[in-house]
Amino acid sequence: MSNKVSLLIAVLLLIPTLCIAQTVTTPAKKNKALQMNPEYSISKNTGSSKKHSTLMAVIKAADLEEILNFDGPFTVFAPSNIAFSTATDIDFLLDPTHKKEVYSLLTHHIVAGNLTASKILKAMCRGNGIASFTTILGNKLIAKMNGIDIVLTDEFGNTAKITNADANQCNGVIHEIDSVFLPNKI
Repeated sequence: MSNKVSLLIAVLLLIPTLCIAQTVTTPAKKNKALQMNPEYSISKNTGSSKKHSTLMAVIKAADLEEILNFDGPFTVFAPSNIAFSTATDIDFLLDPTHKKEVYSLLTHHIVAGNLTASKILKAMCRGNGIASFTTILGNKLIAKMNGIDIVLTDEFGNTAKITNADANQCNGVIHEIDSVFLPNKI
């Protein structure tokens, strides 16, 4: 009986410690999430995101800034700066003579509609673990689960994992991805 009481007291003393530890780890998770204002547009939030300055430069180079500022809703699978730097030549993307290729690349990351992670998962459930979405360029993105991650694959075999989901915008949603879909040789 004494052992049970001692165990109960130990557990009761540990509960506040566990709660404090949970509180301490929460800000680290919050910093990883996309910090965006849901009242702002895709263009405005992307322009103010330190993790997506390359994406914003590509949006401007493709002349899509106005569309992503006012139209929608859109779902943008947004490569981070790191994803762009490892996938392609940024100078090439920003060169005005390559506007057609940049437009193609960027529209390969945008789907019409507001596809939250929940909607993507529901579509995968209806599709026996696979969902297909059409980009505004007209290409298909296939969504599948890999463990606990949603992984997208394009028609060219490029894959990207959603690393941060559901950054709501006034004209859609942004999901950060860890690589760039290259619809053609860039």
